[in-house]
Amino acid sequence: MMEVSVIIPNFNGIAFLDTVLNSLEGQSMNDFEVILVDNGSTDGSCSFTAANYPWVHILELPDNFGFCRAVNEGIRASKAPYVLLLNNDTEVTENFVEEMLAAIKRHRNAFSCGAKMVQYHDRDRLDDAGNYYCALGWSFARGRGRDIHAFEKEEKIFAACAGAAIYRKKILDQIGLFDEEHFAYLEDVDIGYRARIYGYENWYAPEAVVYHVGSGTSGSRYNQFKTRYSSRNNVYLVYKNMPFLQILLNLPFLAAGFMVKFLFFAVKGMGREYLAGIKNGFSISRRERKVPFTLKHLKNYCRIQLELWRNILRRFGM
Repeated sequence: MMEVSVIIPNFNGIAFLDTVLNSLEGQSMNDFEVILVDNGSTDGSCSFTAANYPWVHILELPDNFGFCRAVNEGIRASKAPYVLLLNNDTEVTENFVEEMLAAIKRHRNAFSCGAKMVQYHDRDRLDDAGNYYCALGWSFARGRGRDIHAFEKEEKIFAACAGAAIYRKKILDQIGLFDEEHFAYLEDVDIGYRARIYGYENWYAPEAVVYHVGSGTSGSRYNQFKTRYSSRNNVYLVYKNMPFLQILLNLPFLAAGFMVKFLFFAVKGMGREYLAGIKNGFSISRRERKVPFTLKHLKNYCRIQLELWRNILRRFGM
């Protein structure tokens, strides 16, 4: 039985597709499917893939609906009990799919496992060793810029980076797919947070290695689009996942965190975009639904809250 469906969202990423698909073709494990979900590309991505990698199943969307819609379409079309999301600007090692599957199977309560992501152009440096979120309202990639041997232990993380992560499909059926209101950015923290509320775990799988270019679709680490969507989605993430009393508890931290971020982006000349994103975040929060609060999840909320405080220290390397 095929156990893994690899889903690659793509938007005008023809420059990257040969690398990622060639690395998947050379996997030590070959019993998996690959689904390329194209977000209305105009650069010939679909024709290139069909001509050179006919074993890839291509889903063509008529427009750029964003990361979340693309991966959700791929998940719905997938045939396997595990879905492995992979950015188009990546290259995976020979045993990548096998290691990802083995990692999530080792942890019966795991919703997801995130790979060890290494910088493509500096392969001695980490790009991501697990996503974290703290009470300041900051999401951050653990280990970014550190030596690749800094995080060698398989351990729990707050959430897995969806650029290279495997998920249990039966849990997605329970808690819901990626929130398409996010469009892109923080959607992986949101879904990992949601799984934590339901009592599931997210793990880091250091034996599964992927090389990541970074910002292959958006074009740069800091730009107006990313700044606006990140601040927008951060407001929405807080509203959606935290009960009202938890928001009040964290309000001093959140206010400080958002202020520091605003000053950071103001210095980069993007303060207006950051504030516009916050305004939009409050707007969508008024019309979208929160994760329902139930007493049976109270213990999970308490565990998450303690971690949100601990992650402030982790963010500053303490």
